[in-house]
Amino acid sequence: MNNDPSPRLNAPLILVTGGGGWLGKRVVAALTAGLPEAGPLAVGGHRVRVLAPAGEVTSELMAFGVDIVTGDLRDPDAVADFLQDSQGAVLIHLAGIIHPRAVAEFEAINTQGAIGLIAAAKKAGVRRAVVMSSNSPIGCNPRPDHRFDEESPYNPYMGYGRSKMLMEKALRAEMAARTSLEICIVRAPWFYGPGQPPRQTLFFQMIKEGKFPIVGSGENRRSMGYTDNLAQGILLAAAHDAAVGEIFWLADEAPYTMLEVIETVGAVLREDFGMTVKPNRLRLPGVVGDIATLVDASLQSLGVYQQKIHVLSEMNKTIACDISKAKRLLGYRPEVALRDGMRRSTEWCLRNGQVI
Repeated sequence: MNNDPSPRLNAPLILVTGGGGWLGKRVVAALTAGLPEAGPLAVGGHRVRVLAPAGEVTSELMAFGVDIVTGDLRDPDAVADFLQDSQGAVLIHLAGIIHPRAVAEFEAINTQGAIGLIAAAKKAGVRRAVVMSSNSPIGCNPRPDHRFDEESPYNPYMGYGRSKMLMEKALRAEMAARTSLEICIVRAPWFYGPGQPPRQTLFFQMIKEGKFPIVGSGENRRSMGYTDNLAQGILLAAAHDAAVGEIFWLADEAPYTMLEVIETVGAVLREDFGMTVKPNRLRLPGVVGDIATLVDASLQSLGVYQQKIHVLSEMNKTIACDISKAKRLLGYRPEVALRDGMRRSTEWCLRNGQVI
């Protein structure tokens, strides 16, 4: 049951890490200018401060009127600057690394960076922290019809999953201690939407050219989250009393099969934008994904990360979650589904010079 049907996000300051990222920009837009698709809390008007790494383009964030602090999550001085005068603030921690140059960066950024940030936030008097995790600490579903919930055990997938698991365990210990800082963990799967990085546009390009590999039957299911749906869940977690000390899965209403994802993107490109989409004849046996998993694990054990091998290793896996808890306790209602979300993603690409 939703304990508070009309939550209010009352805070003198909203602190955001990862605000320049794919999801982060949508969260910042929801907090500043407003973003109707991100739910009733996304009405804008908040004072927002973003921690941005050196070299990141921040012009879009500055257009929203946010305060920018430049620095690295691993730098205590930069974190102290970011958290200055933040008594009673809400922290939304989205920063992390998914595809690193070296495996050691996973724990340095995703684990130790997050732990240090939360410790500093507590000391600075921040009231609440909403921390982004992932499906990867829980791993892959045992069968295609299975969905993870918040009680599913840890079974981390590769170095990224381990780094997020270690982060979650540290934060759960903090939550159990009932300290002054209210903490909520949210887990998001593969997401999509406007502002997508080049790796997602490459996914579209490969589908258009009929070259995206279907590994196995294609009936394995993937939970996905449209960015505005996820932003809605994040803001609800930042506002609801029921979120304190809890973990929530956030995603679209239901998982999609890989075949459905590929066919939907192809249909959007063809039917909505008049593009020529070649038939996808690139089918690989499921064992290719299993071999990629072994190779990926072997390379990561040596400290080496290869993005293409890692992505291939997941292509025959089911990674699906149940969002019932977020719906029940937070009133989470993901409004945008796959086809509409992929159409909006394509529109954004074409408006912003990303060639499909």
